[in-house]
Amino acid sequence: MSCRHCSATLSLELIDLGSSPPSNAYLTSETLVVPEKYFPLRVMVCEKCWLVQTLDFAQADQLFSSEYAYFSSFSNTWLQHAKRYVAEMVERFGLIGKSHVVEIASNDGYLLQYVKALGIPCTGIEPTASTARAAREKGIATIEAFFGAELGKRLAAEGKQADLLTANNVLAHVPDINSFVAGFTHLLKPDGVATFEFPHLLRLLAETQFDTIYHEHFSYLSLTAVGKIFKANGLAVFDVEEIPTHGGSLRVFAQRSASGQRPVTGRVASVLAKECEAGLCTVEGYAGFQRRAEKVRDDFVSFLIEAKRQGKRVAGYGAAAKGNTLLNFAGCRRDLISYVVDRNPAKQGKFLPGSRIPIVGENVLYRDKPDYIVILPWNIRSEVMRQLRDAGVTAARFVTAIPTLETVEVGDYDEFAVQRV
Repeated sequence: MSCRHCSATLSLELIDLGSSPPSNAYLTSETLVVPEKYFPLRVMVCEKCWLVQTLDFAQADQLFSSEYAYFSSFSNTWLQHAKRYVAEMVERFGLIGKSHVVEIASNDGYLLQYVKALGIPCTGIEPTASTARAAREKGIATIEAFFGAELGKRLAAEGKQADLLTANNVLAHVPDINSFVAGFTHLLKPDGVATFEFPHLLRLLAETQFDTIYHEHFSYLSLTAVGKIFKANGLAVFDVEEIPTHGGSLRVFAQRSASGQRPVTGRVASVLAKECEAGLCTVEGYAGFQRRAEKVRDDFVSFLIEAKRQGKRVAGYGAAAKGNTLLNFAGCRRDLISYVVDRNPAKQGKFLPGSRIPIVGENVLYRDKPDYIVILPWNIRSEVMRQLRDAGVTAARFVTAIPTLETVEVGDYDEFAVQRV
């Protein structure tokens, strides 16, 4: 396979997670009797541009179906993040009622609802019918399509260029990353700003966040690689922020190379230096990741087997894509985790891909009172623990597997005691 950006031959492997179904391909009672599609999940590193990427096995239309079940608005933490983002961008870039904000991969309108509330015209671009429908129900104009250079050109020709283009947690999801970025260059006004948020490869490697790897994520991004991709497609990075979302992300600010006038901040050089120091531009910087991931897996499985031997009841919380990567890599089934709770009604009554663990509502958790609750989306662990504690879950121990196995026992109302396993 050749690199998706620069076409160099790929030979350096970061990790092989075996084979698994797409992480958001949830099963119904009807499809439980039908064979699942499994795809190899291998990640390679380009030694020319340092883009880290999955090998091509599954196509985007196989991963992002019309009934795609990820809805951003079910996380209060993520909604708060989106609201803060809108407030900060409006203030920093002076957005007003004559401005136009466009979000790529706008999902269910979780972010643009705050733009709309300020009276600023906005448009969402979202390829999945289920989430696009939810956004329209909020009164947000939504174009149901995959974004790329051709769509960017067409919208620009229709007079729909943007003062602010935002792309939260989508840059990693696109197979043709060059066309995707080129689309931003077309759709931005000459002095417009584009922002991109994505999990930072530096944190993924440092904290063994291998569960962030799944088929829907075609790329694993550093500022080093993103800067090269942007430059090749008409964008220039002028600022970057390190933010805590998804276990540690970057928010990158870009402008059109040919017309942007904003000066480059010192934070760009600072983050690039951190990546260089961590070895992200060397073969050695990627060594040992497979071994560390296997240790996380083995510790997690050992914990579950020991809990079963002791007759403990174990449930999961959060039918998240990252949880499916962990469960399938670990070979977990219903005998080790009885069910997974999720607040999203679109997932309840279905089954996790691969592991086939049933997804239920929170009421089952309150009734069943398990001994352990494995929080699969560990990046929102605090939100989940507070939410369940406030609902009266006080006896169970909470478990997270990444970056290391930990149990968390609810103490008094204001704090949690953390115990390493």
